[in-house]
Amino acid sequence: MSELTPIVKEPITHTQLVRYAGASGDFNPIHTVVPIGEQAGLGGVIAHGMLVMGFAGEALSTWFPRRNIRNFQVRFSAMTRPGESLTVTGEITGEREVDGEARVSGKLIVKNEQGETKLKGTFEAAKS
Repeated sequence: MSELTPIVKEPITHTQLVRYAGASGDFNPIHTVVPIGEQAGLGGVIAHGMLVMGFAGEALSTWFPRRNIRNFQVRFSAMTRPGESLTVTGEITGEREVDGEARVSGKLIVKNEQGETKLKGTFEAAKS
């Protein structure tokens, strides 16, 4: 229906992963310690899934005032690694009324620069 302005994130850094671990309390070493990520068969560290979801949520609150967001759900598709730049795209797919409130519904996707899907989600927001 209606495409939303894509949000492009800077490449993820190892420092960003360490800082996110501290902020989130998720100190699983597969996110911060390269030898542990390698021993786990991951080829190095991987980004926290919730960090990627946070990028999607940031895009959503760019497209709509935060107070208008009524629902936000995601499903993770692939691991994200340091150095990857992610783009969040979205589109409005419908409109409806809930308890007298006009709402839009839509979907969003997070992909890296090679087009690999990292996350897919849906949302619902009150119309302004």
